[in-house]
Amino acid sequence: MMKEYTVITSTDQVDRFIKDHPLSFIYISRENCGVCTSLFPKIRNLLTKFPNIRLGFIDADQVTEIAGKFSVFTVPVLLFFVDGKEVLREARFVHTDALEKQLEKIYELAGNN
Repeated sequence: MMKEYTVITSTDQVDRFIKDHPLSFIYISRENCGVCTSLFPKIRNLLTKFPNIRLGFIDADQVTEIAGKFSVFTVPVLLFFVDGKEVLREARFVHTDALEKQLEKIYELAGNN
C-alpha cells in the first residue's frame, strides 16, 4: 500500500498544508524528470511507516513560484517540516535508507513512536 498524498497547486496551498499538518513532507518534482518519477513511489512506500506524516506533491512546472519560495535549484527536492519549521531537505540524489533513518529520529523527537 502506498502513502496517500495531496497535490498542491499554489504557494498559498503549500503554506496552509504545512500549517495544518504538524508533520508535513513536501515532494517537489518536474514533469520531465526521470529521477523524480522513479523516486516518488519509493518515498510514498517509505512514508507508510510514518502514519502521522502528511505528504504533499508539487509540480514545479505548474507552481513556478515554488522554486523561489523554497530556494529550489534542482529536482526532486524533499522537504520535511515539523510544526512549520523545515527540519530536513534532500535534493536530486536521495538515498532512501539514510532518509528513513533521519525520519525515524525526527519522528521520535516529535513525539511519535
